Amino acid sequence: MQDTIVAIATPSGVGGICIVRLSGKQAAQIASTITKKPAFTPRYATLSLLYDTQGALLDEAIVLYFQAPKSYTGEDVIEFQCHGGEIIGRRVLNECLLLGARIARAGEFTKRAYLNGRLDLAQANAIAQMITTRDASFQSALLKQLKGDLGAFVEQVRASLISALAHTEVMIDYSEEDIPSDIITRIHSMLESLATRLNNIYTFSKARPSQGHSLCLIGKPNVGKSSLLNALLLYDRAITSPIAGTTRDRIEEDLLIGSHRVRLIDTAGIHASDDSLESKGIEKSLQALKEASIILVVFDGSSPLDPQDEAIIALVQEESASRQSPPTILPIINKCDLPAMLDTAALHKLDSSSAAIAINALNKPETASTLYSAIAQALAQESYQDIILSAPYQQEAIAQTQAHIHKACAKLESLELELFAYHIKDALESIGFITHPYNSEEVLDSMFGQFCLGK
Repeated sequence: MQDTIVAIATPSGVGGICIVRLSGKQAAQIASTITKKPAFTPRYATLSLLYDTQGALLDEAIVLYFQAPKSYTGEDVIEFQCHGGEIIGRRVLNECLLLGARIARAGEFTKRAYLNGRLDLAQANAIAQMITTRDASFQSALLKQLKGDLGAFVEQVRASLISALAHTEVMIDYSEEDIPSDIITRIHSMLESLATRLNNIYTFSKARPSQGHSLCLIGKPNVGKSSLLNALLLYDRAITSPIAGTTRDRIEEDLLIGSHRVRLIDTAGIHASDDSLESKGIEKSLQALKEASIILVVFDGSSPLDPQDEAIIALVQEESASRQSPPTILPIINKCDLPAMLDTAALHKLDSSSAAIAINALNKPETASTLYSAIAQALAQESYQDIILSAPYQQEAIAQTQAHIHKACAKLESLELELFAYHIKDALESIGFITHPYNSEEVLDSMFGQFCLGK
């Protein structure tokens, strides 16, 4: 018999409620002992007094009973919804331990749900990431995964691969017959289309940050990046000065724009410098540029474009070209309250999807409104309508599947059908790892050990 496990499923500290969760064959029996009630109606909330083993009153709580298999774990589950605080939940937990339960390990409730067939691995991963993600749009994508969209996609891919394999096995068995050329063509076309879809999903997923977007302010010294940071935050976070090179370290703050969490990074002005301290700040600027999914390239509208500006444009171009999924680039022309001296035609080199945005960063409310709108519009172009692979192991599985399909297609072209079938079987194994990997206890312990206690 599997152990009955127990854990506090709510955060510690002062709060209105504390949930103590039990799962296992002894869960209902333990609840009956603590409440002195003979039985509970499944899926009904029962207000009950809770007692310790000495008969002393512990609390008055709501007790919920989820009967196997219609529960989160697929086992009998009891939840005590106690009053909050540091003491009450802990005392109820201790009584459960005295009556035969043991403390649940991190992620053990969800692990049991997976082992009992209530969830596949993709859904379990979605639960773990929904708890920790800080971006509402990504959380919405995870909800689709929890609903089973990724599992359904995996089954579609498996069905296509199995169909190709079945046709091939028939052709191998009847190799003395003429192989219709249209069958080979149809299989090859289907697999190429499937590989393209897998590649699009892989590329999209690799480029989408689970913890929100990183937005980097880049530009030469004294173009007003720190003033722009203060405007976006609507308070003075960074020191500003007419003296170039005031910012020497990266300054980071969080913004919520629409449903997206954005990590805003102000950096040191990029230019050649012999100052060792300033050079370290510039190194951090270059690192922030590499990390950013959104780049605000800031120019001084009251000055002509100079070699430093040209160097920064080239740097952003190079960074964008080096990525499989380029960052969003927004050219910003600051100091628009002064006479215009900047030739904006040169900014087209940035290959931005947006026209240059003219602002006066000293006017905080207007600047914030203008840039929030521009950033929100850029983020709105990002769509989670397609499947998203939220975990590295899922991305690796898709990459491996795609590689095996390409190998299979090469063998199909040369009519090496046995080798074609071999690579298709490898592809089936790789795609299956997303939802149902080999049931290795060590692998599962590692995966579910990243969950929080009580989940």
